[in-house]
Amino acid sequence: MQSELTWLYGETGARIASCIGGTDARREARALERGVHIVVGTPGRLCDHLSRGKLDLSALRVVVLDEADEMLDMGFREELEQILDAAPPERRTLLFSATLARDIVGLARRYQKDAARIDTISGQKQHADITYRGVVTAPQEIGRSLVNVLRYYDSATTLVFCNTRLLVGQVQAELLQRGFASVAISGEMGQNERSRAIESLKSGLARVCVATDVAARGIDIPALGLVVHASLPSSSETLLHRSGRTGRAGRKGTSVLMVPFNQRRRAERLLAQAKIKATWENVPSVDAVAEQDARRLMEDPLLTQEPQAESDPWVAKLVETFDATRLATALVGMYKSRLPRVEKVRPVSLEPPKGRDSRSSDRVESGAWFRLSVGRTEKADPKWLVPLICRLGGVQKRDIGSIRIQQEDTLFQISDEKVARFNACRAGIEDGEASIEPAEAPPAGPPRRGGRGSFGGGGRRPGGPGGGRFGGRRDGGGSGRGRGGPGKRPSGPKNGEKSTRRR
Repeated sequence: MQSELTWLYGETGARIASCIGGTDARREARALERGVHIVVGTPGRLCDHLSRGKLDLSALRVVVLDEADEMLDMGFREELEQILDAAPPERRTLLFSATLARDIVGLARRYQKDAARIDTISGQKQHADITYRGVVTAPQEIGRSLVNVLRYYDSATTLVFCNTRLLVGQVQAELLQRGFASVAISGEMGQNERSRAIESLKSGLARVCVATDVAARGIDIPALGLVVHASLPSSSETLLHRSGRTGRAGRKGTSVLMVPFNQRRRAERLLAQAKIKATWENVPSVDAVAEQDARRLMEDPLLTQEPQAESDPWVAKLVETFDATRLATALVGMYKSRLPRVEKVRPVSLEPPKGRDSRSSDRVESGAWFRLSVGRTEKADPKWLVPLICRLGGVQKRDIGSIRIQQEDTLFQISDEKVARFNACRAGIEDGEASIEPAEAPPAGPPRRGGRGSFGGGGRRPGGPGGGRFGGRRDGGGSGRGRGGPGKRPSGPKNGEKSTRRR
């Protein structure tokens, strides 16, 4: 914002200072003492200068609160009120907000007089330049699906939103490993680091930015053509704010929601509350991405633009030495070598769930019983047993029926449709893994069932198998090993001890 105001008021000689957390406060204080016409800052740092006597608001004429709704969501109400209370009562107060929540209306009534409400766009035209896509995927394959989405749309600049700083780090590491030119922005980074990341995006050195909601406040990149919600937004307001980073100033943009199939209903509620219609689709396949790559190659300006009048001598030498097929093969090879690898992702059903909440488990009415060589002696718990069974048997949570944890082992049920696959996968269990064998159905009794997984597959417990791991395992079980599940529990075996045994 400071750079924009400096450009806007450059001919007037106005002195503009910025006061931002994470920068040199003493340098800011010296600038304020010299006198300035405009101060741009964050609420916390402005209040700090105010309390130290470095910021004098006695001659203030106008207060502008940009992104007022987001500042309130971030917990800056006290700081905003402190600044407004210290400002002269005759000043003008302008509030800019993407949404008019109850808190914003209350703030306006308290600190504004005879205020006029101005809507720059009508509700019917909100985000008219943004195309919304809902990509349905298995919960444990969010990471692979994200890779394919980025490859398929291949925007010049992309913003990927995650709900936590931990997840930002995991996603960023995976993208760098796969060859994406990406940067990360999170709350633990200083202002200088954030500024460098934004400059990398604007200059084209980086094409993907992974960020949290808090860190991405106020980001304005003209070439931003794609927003991806790697984690579902917490509210419809957050969905609109995230997506609003693209489709600006008449440009078209795309907003993609990565939706685990067991959170389909929640995603639909978010879209309905935001009054947005999305197109539901599967994760782009390897073939679909290849078609897009071929189209982009054929439309590349290097091939479509007219050659210069004076041909480069290298061109003449290549044409003289090699035939067209060999030249084309070399060109395609060089083009593909720069592209990140596409992931093989299994498609899931696009049909929305019917007659039940997406958080409830599918009930396996009939199926075969199996015995797992882990019981209460090894601190067996459905939170890590379910991902373990999924990984060893190549099935998903919905394919598991009743679970009976006994003293020395665990009995569980696999649906009839998946028994053949389960038997084929369990036959290849490595030495040292938990053993699985067919079993008789137990006597009738109350079943125990495992919970649903979160981002990356596995249980909701942060330290459990696959909990929060970016990408997870393809077979639906998360990233934990057979002997690693219980060993990570506080009350389980110590590190290095086996927690499962062969029978």
